[in-house]
Amino acid sequence: MQNLILDIQNIVKQYANHTALDHVSLAIPEGKIFGLLGPNGAGKTSLIRIINQITAPDAGQIFFHNEPLAAKHIGKIGYLPEERGLYKKMKVGEQMIYLAQLKGLSRNDARKRLIYWFDKFDVGSWWNKKIEDLSKGMQQKVQFIATILHEPELIILDEPFSGFDPVNAQVIQEEILALNKKGSTIIYSTHRMETVEEICDNIALINKSKKVLDGSVKAIKDAYDKQSYHIQYANLQETNSLIGENSLFTVQVDDTMNQQIQIKLQPEVRLNEVLAFLMTKVEILQVKKVIPSINDIFIEKVTATDIA
Repeated sequence: MQNLILDIQNIVKQYANHTALDHVSLAIPEGKIFGLLGPNGAGKTSLIRIINQITAPDAGQIFFHNEPLAAKHIGKIGYLPEERGLYKKMKVGEQMIYLAQLKGLSRNDARKRLIYWFDKFDVGSWWNKKIEDLSKGMQQKVQFIATILHEPELIILDEPFSGFDPVNAQVIQEEILALNKKGSTIIYSTHRMETVEEICDNIALINKSKKVLDGSVKAIKDAYDKQSYHIQYANLQETNSLIGENSLFTVQVDDTMNQQIQIKLQPEVRLNEVLAFLMTKVEILQVKKVIPSINDIFIEKVTATDIA
């Protein structure tokens, strides 16, 4: 059984007549990258603010390493909010030292670590610049450094790639993976489904204040496997002989002009049976399984719960 860094139990949060979180429970494994997904207004930010103790739940409880979440845990968490919170008139270096001291670092230790990170990101010349003089992407780099400078056990990233060009987004993604490899647990909230597939071990999907899906990325994709295959072929003599009725598969996409089809296997049918059948009619050039993406699953699940 995996150790949990966060055990979130039946969290409820209401604002006036709006329920932001409706008995949401999540288990965040230690040392993993956990994707927290959901459309705008689903309740993700409300949950993140409760974990950071910015607000309190109306009901439910959160445990940090099996202890009730408390003020003493704040120093073990790093938080990069979607709405950036830097002081625009302060100089970068002094602001970073100030924020690090709030997380428990001494001024001397903060300065040493900042020199390392500023050198790593090649931003040493920014030390005496004001935040307002930096571009949005530059401010993002500074805020990312502030988030991880105290080497937190749990790092919460809310849309961390916002404002970055592709090159710098890749740099930050590599740093996220490196921090995770060193032992940090990461909660990653985003709308960028492609990066979820690349870096997340587990995900949870919240929609309309409720958890509607959670588990490992592999287990979820396996659960949504529709047994569909894309097949490219050649030398077809009679089109109907390939796409006509049979007991092995149904045709989902028929592109006879380009000599390719997408099929879905009937229950209990193996792919080898289908290929043996097709090989009596055509030359098989390529067979590729149609694997559902996290983006496809996200849309399907959100659409289903919206209708419900």
